[in-house]
Amino acid sequence: MFLSYPILSALLGMLVAQIIKVPIHFITSGKFDWRMAFSTGGMPSSHTSMVIALTTAIGLTSGFGSNAFAISIVFSSIVIYDATGVRRQAGFHAEVLNRLLADFNRLMETMKDPETTNAESRQKLKELLGHKPAEVFFGIITGILTAVLAFIFYPF
Repeated sequence: MFLSYPILSALLGMLVAQIIKVPIHFITSGKFDWRMAFSTGGMPSSHTSMVIALTTAIGLTSGFGSNAFAISIVFSSIVIYDATGVRRQAGFHAEVLNRLLADFNRLMETMKDPETTNAESRQKLKELLGHKPAEVFFGIITGILTAVLAFIFYPF
C-alpha cells in the first residue's frame, strides 16, 4: 500500500477530529461554521487525536512493549502537554492583547487625533489556540477509535 497503516491512522485521526468540530460547534453554539473544520482549538483536539491514533497504530502493529511505541508515547505526551499548556496560554494572551488593542483604538478615537485615529487597524490575534482538558480527552478517544477502526479495515 502507498500509505503505511500508522501514517494512515494519524491522518484519519486528524481528519475525523477536524470534521467532527463542525457539528459539535453547531450543537453548542447554534451557529453552523465550516471554518471550524480548518481551525485550531475546539472539541475534540485534532493534534491529540492525530498523535494518539499514530501511537495506537504503532502499538497494534509493533506491540505495546516495543521501542517504537515507547517513542510514540513520549512524542504524544509532549504534543498533548503543548496543546493544553503552552498553546492554551498563548490563546489567553491573545485574548488580553486583543482587548488592549480595542481599548487603545477607542482611546485614539475619543482623542480625535487625526494622525492616529486611522492608525493601523490590526487583525485580531487568534484566541482559540489550545485545548481544555475535556477537548484533549475526547481527542484521545477519537484517536484510539480511529486507529482501531482503521486497523480492522486496513488491508495488510
